[in-house]
Amino acid sequence: MTVEEAIAQLQSPDVSQRYYAAWWLGRFRVKAAVPALLLALQDESDRTALGGYPLRRNAARALGQIGDPQAIPGLRACLQVADFQLRGAAATALGLLGAVQVIPDLVALLTATGIPSALGTEELPQPYPAILLALGRLNAQSAIPAIQPFLAHSLPRVQGAALCTMYVLTQDTQYIDQLLQVINGADTRLQRVLLGDLGETGYLPVAAAMAQTQAEPSFKLMGLHRLLSQWLSTQSQPLDWQALGSVFALMDGLL
Repeated sequence: MTVEEAIAQLQSPDVSQRYYAAWWLGRFRVKAAVPALLLALQDESDRTALGGYPLRRNAARALGQIGDPQAIPGLRACLQVADFQLRGAAATALGLLGAVQVIPDLVALLTATGIPSALGTEELPQPYPAILLALGRLNAQSAIPAIQPFLAHSLPRVQGAALCTMYVLTQDTQYIDQLLQVINGADTRLQRVLLGDLGETGYLPVAAAMAQTQAEPSFKLMGLHRLLSQWLSTQSQPLDWQALGSVFALMDGLL
């Protein structure tokens, strides 16, 4: 499929083709597709019985991957849509876009009460993990008081995201230690997800512990890849090649 075909497919009468096209355009970070994806972000026709918007979710994810700031207003509006997964996709995208102006919106979602749609639950009325990780990416120091209560959340998935974010914001390794405890006490399915959170910290010394979890090698590799990417993005000094080499050795051992 060419770029032109993928963009045109966003207007296809076949909703599955439109959904795939949005994914494809994000996967290959096609900047020329941003106007068409912004239209897809407002689509009302592709809606599930529970009120979800599959196309809009994929459009939000694609816009985050492409990284064009003109998507920020549309994504910000999606934080108020009664679709749990769309709010989560929009929060993630806004974090990737560095949209610091939406920090108050994200904090408001963290502290909101009630269940905004049937897609939320009493225990998880908002996509807390996506919101928490976005606040970390945005270096939202002002959000720390709103984040702290989630360190003791009953869901390990939420607790893990809160611990990751608190480390990112404070660089206090006590949160890394606590996150490792959550991971080691989790089942394999949850470990797969939490390894991504641990990778988000960019804290290179934790690589060996990641490689020793019970999750499958493919998930360990993805977590280690994210760890390296985050670490490299924060390095202003000459690279520590010895530390890099130890992580590469761990990854080689998982292949």
